[in-house]
Amino acid sequence: MRNSQPGSTAWRAIGSLTLMAAVVACSDSDYESSGPDENAPEATVVTGAGDLTAKLDEFRGLIGEPNNGGTEGEQPAGRREISWDGAGANPFNNRNDFPATFFNTNATFGAIFDTDGTGLRNDSTLFADVDASYSEQFNFFSPTRIFAPVGSPRLDVLFQVAGETAPASVTGFGAVFSDVDRAGSTKLEVWDATGKSLGSYNAPVRADAGGFSFVGVKFDDPIIARVRITLGDAALAPGVYDISAGGQADLVVVDNLIYGEPRR
Repeated sequence: MRNSQPGSTAWRAIGSLTLMAAVVACSDSDYESSGPDENAPEATVVTGAGDLTAKLDEFRGLIGEPNNGGTEGEQPAGRREISWDGAGANPFNNRNDFPATFFNTNATFGAIFDTDGTGLRNDSTLFADVDASYSEQFNFFSPTRIFAPVGSPRLDVLFQVAGETAPASVTGFGAVFSDVDRAGSTKLEVWDATGKSLGSYNAPVRADAGGFSFVGVKFDDPIIARVRITLGDAALAPGVYDISAGGQADLVVVDNLIYGEPRR
């Protein structure tokens, strides 16, 4: 049932520039949080909180085998998974300039990222380098890195054929979140290549001390061209505290991503 709430590993410099141009070109008013198109197809939605083992296996089963990892080129079946830990051996960790194109240039997973903030951060400190209180808020789902945009709680994901510049779409997309405290604060919004909304899907509130939540959405055909991840109510920043630490905002970060094979 659709939730219809309104919201090789070598660096290729030339490919990176082309992909960055694609990010800019796709960041326009065609993709607004206007609610699902009335003709959008129904999706299968998987959600969970607490121990996510069974829910992730269920979603992987929907998306399909095998896990294609960083294999270049469009594969005939399967999925891609990003854990952020695979980006560990690079100079960008714990900084606010993680490359938007890393996961289709340094590592060919067919995903590029965008935000209306000021940068992207892949972090191994539980964001304690941003504010010391965050080490008490967040956990690693897969050690030892997690991810967040800088200066905004919004993170967009676009797809291209792995290792290429051709635009692509996927059948489904899911994300693991850390520390969702407020219902409706964290969600996935998905669009097709024409900018038609395919719906908005909320992540559930955390269920235990581990603090993990998951939401994944799957369609029959590869029609998801863009995903907008909203991570809580506010961006991480020095002096901005989570509601569980006396603050006013629900602060959330993202860990593992699972999505269908990007196809032309």
